[in-house]
Amino acid sequence: MPLQRVHFAEDVPEVFRASLQDIRREQEVPADFPPEVTAAAVAAARNVRLPELDRTDLEFVTIDPPDSMDLDQALHIERTGDGYTVYYAIADVAAFVQAGDSIDVEARKRGETLYAPDKRTPLHPPELSEDEASLLPDQVRPALLWTITVDATGEGTGVTCERALVKSRAKLNYAGVQKDLDAGTASESLQLLREVGKLREQRELARGGVNLPIPDQEVITSNHGWGLEFRAPLPVEGWNAQISLLTGMAAAELMMKGRIGILRTLPESHDDLRRKLGNTAKALGIVWAEEATYAEFIHGLDPKVPAHAAMLAACTVLFRGAGYVAFAGSVPASPQHAAMKAEYAHVTAPLRRLVDRWTSEICVALSAGTEVPAWVRESMDEIPKMMDDADRRAHAYERSIVSMVEAGLVADQVGSEFDGVITDVDERENSRGIVALTTVAIEGRVTGTALPLGKQVRVKLVEADIAKRTVSFELVG
Repeated sequence: MPLQRVHFAEDVPEVFRASLQDIRREQEVPADFPPEVTAAAVAAARNVRLPELDRTDLEFVTIDPPDSMDLDQALHIERTGDGYTVYYAIADVAAFVQAGDSIDVEARKRGETLYAPDKRTPLHPPELSEDEASLLPDQVRPALLWTITVDATGEGTGVTCERALVKSRAKLNYAGVQKDLDAGTASESLQLLREVGKLREQRELARGGVNLPIPDQEVITSNHGWGLEFRAPLPVEGWNAQISLLTGMAAAELMMKGRIGILRTLPESHDDLRRKLGNTAKALGIVWAEEATYAEFIHGLDPKVPAHAAMLAACTVLFRGAGYVAFAGSVPASPQHAAMKAEYAHVTAPLRRLVDRWTSEICVALSAGTEVPAWVRESMDEIPKMMDDADRRAHAYERSIVSMVEAGLVADQVGSEFDGVITDVDERENSRGIVALTTVAIEGRVTGTALPLGKQVRVKLVEADIAKRTVSFELVG
């Protein structure tokens, strides 16, 4: 299952501490920032480069998980005639960090922020990423202000990106915003977020874009102990994500017109993959009409239905092969992100992702009709490999942590039986596959004669090793 963020509400159980250190060594996760980098961050906070434009009149809010302090994005939406104006403020990292300084050099080594139960490993020193550069409430901050006009159908019709001072009015979380929207007590801006988000979701489906509604796997703790849960995203998370996607598409449009930029790309899936997923659907008893697109088929799946959840897990292969491409002077031969059916760029998370600083600088220049900074031009070809390496490390890191917790949850129950659903079967050997337990949020390898894909089964736990981070089952009966 995809992992959004691993965290514990309380201290990490002692049984995991040694294993976490092993994982960090294996994945070469950076340690604390060197003293000179921290000192440079403190100095940068005192000497921030502030823009002239003041848009602190806009009533921005941030919407993030409750424990987040690295707040990249703040939102405000207004109705304009029969359409909308979306104001999206993005933390301006370049107001603090200069190319070649010690903060920049360290950030290029890290690539992106990493998350673990006991700590964050941030891209930038916390003095910036969780304080002076973060869009914290009631603080005036330098930002990159995206102003995007959207028509009554949800289509973006115009965009500017400029530096401005902004001020967030509140630090909100998804559950609270969803509750207010459901109760009818949310602000007008948040109600418009729902309107625009739904329109953008409709446009995504119409153009054939794919969105997989797979629950996130999260580590949780309470007074009763600790464990894993599958948490289905709230509707507001999808609507908020649509604003980020809208901005990323607007950024890509600016770059394509300006013939310079860094895009997030994904090649089209091939016919063999459609046949493979079609065979999986048949095995699960799910009808996939020949004329239906990936998007139409996936839109009809319900993750709460075991067979549909297995199908959604199989469809994650559609996102494999995503990467970055830098270009200048001419546009890429294959610029699209196939899952979105559009050109797209990462620009909305510069506190947590390295590439966004480069793409943001490009878009500010293109929007103003000025030259892209020399430091961006000189280094942009290096960014795709840096980001690919960082993405691989982040995925391996989070997957290792979840595997460790899964093993720890059932380490004392070897020999016990559980109910589960077969979510994947090896194409070459149908006696091997993956089972997702229905009573505990755990997935593991399973063996057995002719594993029934998508079916409810009874399995016995045969191995749960925290050090190896492995959980294995065998089919019962």
